[in-house]
Amino acid sequence: MADPTPDPNRLALGQDTALVLIDLQTGILGLPTARPSAGILKQGIALAEAFRAHRLPVVLVRVAWSPDSGDLPTANVDRPGPAAAPPPAFSEIPAELAALGDVVVTKRHWGAFTGTELDLQLRRRGIHRIVLAGISTSAGVESTARTAWEHSYDLVFAEDATADLDPDSHAHTFGKIFPRIGKVASTDEIITALDS
Repeated sequence: MADPTPDPNRLALGQDTALVLIDLQTGILGLPTARPSAGILKQGIALAEAFRAHRLPVVLVRVAWSPDSGDLPTANVDRPGPAAAPPPAFSEIPAELAALGDVVVTKRHWGAFTGTELDLQLRRRGIHRIVLAGISTSAGVESTARTAWEHSYDLVFAEDATADLDPDSHAHTFGKIFPRIGKVASTDEIITALDS
């Protein structure tokens, strides 16, 4: 007789699940990530196609700023970001990733919830669980994850669809932070969970 006790380690991805991909855009994909960004994009595409096949939301988050640079984050830090807004091409989502019906969210900070409609878009679709991936692990992905967890979303992190500029930062986030606020899985494991 089968054990009726649910396996707490099993991924359960139902109709209340959305895929959120962080900053898989032209300018970010061109950065020197520790894991090649072409592979991250490929995994992101595989996840997006699987979610669309199950008619689950795909959210593509990009970072962009106004042409006058007035909404850039504060520069009063030891390691400031850009001094001026990059050209519009920086924020373009690759054609092979995007599809009609995807939700596109534009952010101006690391985290995808701050100052955006992401929470509204997810809640109105009945989403309670997020599969999260993208670039970079310790900035955009981790900032989004922390806020999502504080908003009581269940989280699953696609480790092989996520990259950082620094391998130690990636390892720290996946080793120390993400296991405390969600579940870590591979792209294949997530797709298998969707199919089951």
